[in-house]
Amino acid sequence: MTGMDTFLALLALFSLALLFGGMGFFALVMAPLVFTRLPMAVAGPFIRQVFPVYYLWVGALSAAAAVALFPLSHPAAGIMAACAGMAWWLRQGLMPRINALSDAGETVAFNRMHRLSVIANGLQLLAAGAVLAMFAAG
Repeated sequence: MTGMDTFLALLALFSLALLFGGMGFFALVMAPLVFTRLPMAVAGPFIRQVFPVYYLWVGALSAAAAVALFPLSHPAAGIMAACAGMAWWLRQGLMPRINALSDAGETVAFNRMHRLSVIANGLQLLAAGAVLAMFAAG
């Protein structure tokens, strides 16, 4: 492994660890605390302010991992590029639609779109964890 490969491997590992840890913390600690400890009138508006930053975090770290991984593992880089693209779609496409459905009181459609966002986020978390495990092990 060359010096540049070592640098890229460390950058990828760092990005993946921050991504996986941040996503896990948000899903397992932050979101449940917001909705169990804050009144709903505060929790909803607060989480609306958090999600755009969260998806920037996910997108930026996924993109950084994809760039660092590209010379080392094209499949891993592709997976992380897909995660970055999904973060952009969630932030710019699905999240505004979910907010509009919530504001309009469209409960059934809101629940369906929210479930889609949870599934997409879960897939991103699984992908980041799989690439992190694969890359760290090998």
